Amino acid sequence: MYAVLVTGGKQYRVAQGETLRIEKLDAEVGTEITFDSILMLGDADGIKIGEAVKGATVTAKVVEQGRADKVRIIKFRRRKHHMKRQGHRQYYTQIEITGVAGGNK
Repeated sequence: MYAVLVTGGKQYRVAQGETLRIEKLDAEVGTEITFDSILMLGDADGIKIGEAVKGATVTAKVVEQGRADKVRIIKFRRRKHHMKRQGHRQYYTQIEITGVAGGNK
C-alpha cells in the first residue's frame, strides 16, 4: 500500500519501510509522527482520492535532523568588477515510514 502525503508545502509518495528527507519538523530523533493530510491511497484493489482522504494516516519515525549540502550562489555583472558569492544549507528531517493506514471510501 502506498500514499501521497503533504508536508512542508510539498507532496511525497510513500510506502512502508521507505526513508525520505522532508522539510524540517520540530521533533526529536526517535519520536513517532502521524501525518493526517493524505491526498491519495493506493493498493492492489485500486486507489482512493480526495482532498484529504478521511481516516487515512501515515505514521513515521524521525531518524535524523540535519542540514543538506551547501548550494553556492554566484551573481555577477559583466565588465563592472562586481561579484557576490553566497551559500545556503537547508535544514531537513529524515523520516522512516512505519505504517500506512487506509481510510473509508
